[in-house]
Amino acid sequence: MKKFLQEFKDFINQGNVMDLAVAVVIGAAFTAIVNSAVSDLIMPLVGALTGGVDFSDMKLYLPLGAGNSAIAYGNFINAVIQFVIIAFVVFLIVKALNKARSLAMRGKQSEEKEAPRCPYCLEEVAEGATRCPHCTAELPAPAAPVVKAPAKA
Repeated sequence: MKKFLQEFKDFINQGNVMDLAVAVVIGAAFTAIVNSAVSDLIMPLVGALTGGVDFSDMKLYLPLGAGNSAIAYGNFINAVIQFVIIAFVVFLIVKALNKARSLAMRGKQSEEKEAPRCPYCLEEVAEGATRCPHCTAELPAPAAPVVKAPAKA
């Protein structure tokens, strides 16, 4: 039982689990903000543009059974608008992160050096070597690292 609890503790303390927990909390807070923005800011504007139509009150009443059975398709329209807004914001965040990551990788690649190679057999040789350890050819100059050209994005 002690080993099981230790494994669980290790699992919880992993970075991925903690990152996921933070993402869920931030996502819930962000969803509340988007819900408020849609219901309090965007939908009144849409209602004004459509002649005062309030989507949240749109329902299709069903004549089945007793009571007020209704399909609240207006709430569905609000939910779709909220989803589109959230998806758009997430898209912008991911696009910005990918751009930042590619810029960071471009800088890192320009600094990387490739190991020197023998001009005859194309095998790697130690920096400063005067002979190739593979084909024993005499190198025209002491081997120096080759700087990679930055990758084009």
